[in-house]
Amino acid sequence: MKELRLDSLRDPVAHLAFLETYEEAVARPDSFWEDRAAGAAEGETGAQQFVAEGSDGRWLGQLVVLLEEAGTTDWAGFPVERRQGHIVGVYVRPEARGGELTKALFAAGLEWAWGAGAERVRLIVHEDNGRAQGLYRKVGFVPSGVRVPLPQVPGESELEFVLERY
Repeated sequence: MKELRLDSLRDPVAHLAFLETYEEAVARPDSFWEDRAAGAAEGETGAQQFVAEGSDGRWLGQLVVLLEEAGTTDWAGFPVERRQGHIVGVYVRPEARGGELTKALFAAGLEWAWGAGAERVRLIVHEDNGRAQGLYRKVGFVPSGVRVPLPQVPGESELEFVLERY
């Protein structure tokens, strides 16, 4: 988990895709990474991590689905109106992009969210991250119209993309 996350934070668009920096992540102790992995491990009910492995066992990509409960407030201070999944931490190594691997990660994450009773799944993407927006559209997500201001970067926003359960 740690190796893939650090690699993701070296990606040319990491400053648009992630809220943490490489410097912050590399300074974290191993116990942080162990706790993070355990909190989204198979069998957990509030979050689930999905990993794509190469034939050599190397992690090629990952995403995490968090469950957000109706009646709570999300990380940005917005009310959560219905039970929903929230996809975070999406990263696929450059050599594995553009194929079925990414679609398979999303399919697994969505299947888990629907099975956990989510009425919709959402993700948040920087307004200038066109590459990610294109991917999310390709796997069925559409902009909801919700903009999330970035307090750490005045004048910039992230956009909510959603996929409704039908």
